[in-house]
Amino acid sequence: MSQRIHDTRRSKQIRRDRLGRGLIALAAGLVLAIMLLIIVDLVAGGASVLSWEFLTAMPRARLTAGGILPCIVGTIAVTLVTTLFAIPFGLATAIYLNEYARDTWGTRLIRLAIRNLAGVPSIVYGIFGVALFVNGLSLGTSIISAGLTLGLLTIPWTITASEEALRSVPPAWREASLALGASRWKTIRSIVLPRAVPGIITGGILGITRAAGETAPLLFTGAAFSLPGLPQSVFEPFMALPYHIYVLATQHEKINAVRPLAYGTALVLIGMILALSLVAIIIRARLRKRHGGASL
Repeated sequence: MSQRIHDTRRSKQIRRDRLGRGLIALAAGLVLAIMLLIIVDLVAGGASVLSWEFLTAMPRARLTAGGILPCIVGTIAVTLVTTLFAIPFGLATAIYLNEYARDTWGTRLIRLAIRNLAGVPSIVYGIFGVALFVNGLSLGTSIISAGLTLGLLTIPWTITASEEALRSVPPAWREASLALGASRWKTIRSIVLPRAVPGIITGGILGITRAAGETAPLLFTGAAFSLPGLPQSVFEPFMALPYHIYVLATQHEKINAVRPLAYGTALVLIGMILALSLVAIIIRARLRKRHGGASL
C-alpha cells in the first residue's frame, strides 16, 4: 500500500514538473516569437534605406534625405559619458554595501531606495536632470547633461548587478585571504573583484544599453531636432538615435515619407545595442574561463 501511495505521488510530481517545464518553454517561445516579429517588421520597413551613405552622411532636406551620422555620434558620446559616470559610482557603492557596510536598518533602507530608484520612470529622471544639470549646474542642454542624467538612471541597475556579482564569490575565499594577512581592500582587489567582474560587466552593459535606448531624458536635456554639423564638445546639443526615431515617427510633417528612415534608424540602434551585448558576452566568457568559472 505504501509503495502504491509513493508511486502515485511520484507520478503526480512528474506531471507537475512536465507541466512547469512546458509552461516555461511556452513563455520563452512567445518572447522569442515576439522579438522575431519585431525584427522582421523593422527589416521589412527599413532595410531599403540602409547604406554606407545612410550611416555616414549628414541629414538633409529637413530629415527627409541624407544620413544619420550626427545621431550615431551623439548616441555614442552620450553613452560614453553615461558609462564613465555610472560604472565607477555604481561599483564603488556595491563594494561598500557588500564588503564594508554592516547589515543594519540603515543599509537595508539604502538597498530598498536603490531598488525603488530602478523602477522610477525615465521621464522623471529627465525632469530631474533639467533641474540639476541643465539649470542647477549651468551645463545647459548638452551631451554632458544628457549623459549624467542617463548615468543617474543607470546607477541603480549597476549597483544591483555589481552587488549580486560580489555575493556570488564564496565567503570562504575572503576568509582565507584575511587569514593569510591580507588587508580587506587587498582581498577585495585581488580575490573578490577578478571573480565578480564577469557579472559586473554583464549587469553594467545591460544598464548602459537600456540607457542608450531612452528618449525622455534626452528630450529634456539636450537632444536636438536637427543640427548643421557634429558637436565639437560635450557642452553642445546633439542628435541621438532614440530621439531621431521619435521625431521621424511622431513629429515630422511628412511622417509617411520618412517612415522608412525611422525604421532604418531603429535597425541601427538595435544593431548598436546587440553589439554592446555581444561584447559583454565575449568579455564575460573570457573572464570566466580565465578564473575557472568561479563567478556567474
